[in-house]
Amino acid sequence: MTPDRLKQLTGRYPALRIVIVGDFCLDRYFDIDPARAEISLETGLAVHNLTGVRCQPGGAGTILNNLSALGVGTLFPVGVSGDDGEGWELRRALQQRRGVDLAHFQVSAGRHTFTYSKPLVHRAGTPPEELNRLDLKNWTPTPEALQAAIAQATRAAIEQADGVILLDQVDQPETGVITSPVLEAIREIVAERPDLVILGDSRRSLRSWPPVIFKMNSRELGLLVGKPVDSVAEVRDACAAFARANGRRAFVTMAERGIIGADADGTVYEVPALPVRGPIDVVGAGDSVTANLTAALCAGASLTEAMEMAMAAAGHVVHQLGTTGTANIEDLARLLH
Repeated sequence: MTPDRLKQLTGRYPALRIVIVGDFCLDRYFDIDPARAEISLETGLAVHNLTGVRCQPGGAGTILNNLSALGVGTLFPVGVSGDDGEGWELRRALQQRRGVDLAHFQVSAGRHTFTYSKPLVHRAGTPPEELNRLDLKNWTPTPEALQAAIAQATRAAIEQADGVILLDQVDQPETGVITSPVLEAIREIVAERPDLVILGDSRRSLRSWPPVIFKMNSRELGLLVGKPVDSVAEVRDACAAFARANGRRAFVTMAERGIIGADADGTVYEVPALPVRGPIDVVGAGDSVTANLTAALCAGASLTEAMEMAMAAAGHVVHQLGTTGTANIEDLARLLH
């Protein structure tokens, strides 16, 4: 991709309106200084003293962070937080991102705010060490009234959209944002607006989803086909088959082996990952790929152009340690050129 072509595509980003429907969570980082370690007089257990607490949007919020860093003009998050302290922190963190409109974001007293608490030990000269994570999730089905409200908010937000991203982050079906009523709303929107860019990603499987652009990693592809998919040839064949069946593009990320994409007719393309340049942290790399694929396709990029930009973004994000990183247009330009 030439510098002029990159500039042409990204120059369209400020006019884009992208909806992100999914499980927004709070990433809460606890920075630990091991030099200040103590032993509790009451329990005899080690005490980790903190030098700081950092809160940022996670889950679907990581995709939003990347879209905001790219300069996408307007971002409509459709999700839910609890009416709790974590929810206040999440909504504040979302509002601090450029271009975010929270008009369609739900607050529910009946749900916990999905939260990842990440203790990080910082030692001079070494990458941060993450200790056991503490997660706060919802393990009961999303209330029917809230499901209906999210589905209605999805329809309303998409009326203004140039593109849509769907992210299913929860472990148990029907306990998050992407529930059956939401998928039914998406199915209707696909029928009404077949040319709208809608990209779907689910850690549990995209099986039975409406015919949107499927984006998954090789593990998620294995869940979809019902068996492990190990070789590049197997990934190429499966990606092409899903693209033809859906009549939509499909993408499969393969970590250090890069990304495979297929057009709706089953034509397959492959773009390699960039070489690593030192210690890496892969958290957030997949979400940066999702954000960059969607923004690029909405701006009129070809499939291979979008994949090149996505791989550049992932190649930058994996080198951001101790946080869930983002890539901006300058970062892409530096790695692509």
